[in-house]
Amino acid sequence: MFNFSYHNPTRIVFGDGQISQLSKLVPKESRVLLTYGGGSIKQNGVYQQVIDALKGHQVLEFSGIEPNPSYETLSKAVALVKAEKIDFILAVGGGSVVDG
Repeated sequence: MFNFSYHNPTRIVFGDGQISQLSKLVPKESRVLLTYGGGSIKQNGVYQQVIDALKGHQVLEFSGIEPNPSYETLSKAVALVKAEKIDFILAVGGGSVVDG
């Protein structure tokens, strides 16, 4: 086994009106990966609110994170993070997306 140090800072912002904080919380220079599940965030308006709050940021998307996300699904997300040099992951939706 290789020696390593792992640091994984996570902030969860939850509740009414919290989407407006994104512009302050996500550094402008970040390449953002927006992750979500089946697309209910597009139907309920949350997706557009997030996109509006991240205006001026470079945002890529990874959708289709299923309940109890599979290793295969998350491996695809990791590959996208590496290929696109993502430095900020924003999980929007329920617990499974946050788990992912």
